[in-house]
Amino acid sequence: MRGLLALVALTLLLGLAPALAGGATPAAAATPAPTATAGAEEGETITVRVRTGDREDVEGAEVTATGPDGTEVTGTTDDGGAVRLVVPAPGTYSVGIDPESLTGPAEGLLPQANPVERSVTSGSANPVVFQLTEEGAQEASGGGITAERVAQLLASGLRFGLIIALAAIGLSMIFGTTGLTNFAHGELITFGAISTYFLNAVAGLPFLVAAPLAVVLSGLFGFLNDRVVWRPLRRRGTGLVAMMIVSIGLALFLRYLYLYVFGGSTQTYADYQGQRGLDLGLFTLRPIDLFSMGLAVVVLVAVGLALVRTRLGKATRAVSDNPALASASGIDVDKVIRTVWVVGAALAGLAGVLLGLAQQVQYQMGFQVLLLVFAAVTLGGLGTAFGAMFGAIVVGIFLEVSTLVVPTELRNVGALLVLILILLVRPQGILGRASRIG
Repeated sequence: MRGLLALVALTLLLGLAPALAGGATPAAAATPAPTATAGAEEGETITVRVRTGDREDVEGAEVTATGPDGTEVTGTTDDGGAVRLVVPAPGTYSVGIDPESLTGPAEGLLPQANPVERSVTSGSANPVVFQLTEEGAQEASGGGITAERVAQLLASGLRFGLIIALAAIGLSMIFGTTGLTNFAHGELITFGAISTYFLNAVAGLPFLVAAPLAVVLSGLFGFLNDRVVWRPLRRRGTGLVAMMIVSIGLALFLRYLYLYVFGGSTQTYADYQGQRGLDLGLFTLRPIDLFSMGLAVVVLVAVGLALVRTRLGKATRAVSDNPALASASGIDVDKVIRTVWVVGAALAGLAGVLLGLAQQVQYQMGFQVLLLVFAAVTLGGLGTAFGAMFGAIVVGIFLEVSTLVVPTELRNVGALLVLILILLVRPQGILGRASRIG
């Protein structure tokens, strides 16, 4: 009972942060004004690029995104021909260029379509590329396929895939050592993002200090999850199906606890929200996006090396293969499982931190990507950490690139369809091992 109170108290402590810091609660955030600018810090991103038919970047072009409710967001392209518009929410937006703002080599040029419709989704750069000619004969790639749009989607997909991989490897490790299909793993992702928000935007800590602290808190939260809920159930011999149902109940409890503490509005970190994208040739990424991708790669490589070369990693793989034999060999199975919960939750928390940078922070952000995390783990191979990494990157890239041919609203369906097709051919996953049942 004391452990359960400790688990609830740790989460509720985050809700007291606004009062302790003297700030406003997230639920009291102001409603976005009908007209905004490209410097707004809350919402979803539309990355617009303007070029001439000779692939020359157009600076100073005024671009406007108009939402279904009439909300307008306006920005001006930089010297790389790019501008990042932050719109209030997902939906279909009309993106257009003001022809009178085109000067210099772009004066008198027009795109084929102006404006173009763009379906905006969470977690994506939502690229729109305008190519200008005298006759307007080139394509504005709100819906067409161009090299720039393909490159932008590949870059966005790789970034998203690396974030999913951090969460997927933790879920895969927990499944491998305990056999638990944990539907509350998405709430571990949300915990990392919300913790970072309170430490950064409310308590006033720099992001580079708040993020590591949030990862540590996430690891502690995973430890409490195992100590309060899962270890007692394991010792009672609770079946895996019953434990899976418990995880669903825990997920619902935590999700609505986050709603009570954090509020239903969407928030952003105090730092790195107004960064200008770097022109990297065919695509544009913010410096913080490059940092996030590099950090994710370093962490994934470190986890992979730890599993292969360290004593604890070898013990973890032994428990995953055969817990009874590992215990008979002198391995402390409970200690290994406890460590896996701490590391898995910390990785999920880091995924939440980076996901909050890529999009925004809300109480059900982990739940929204949970299905994709499961898809990555299943695609790569249940219980295999390296399979989870590989599956996550495949899912992330396919998710973004599929929007070239399907509406963005259906991109998750396409990823899951490919998952089904692959599992029909290889049920154990790409890197999983076939096993005899019965």
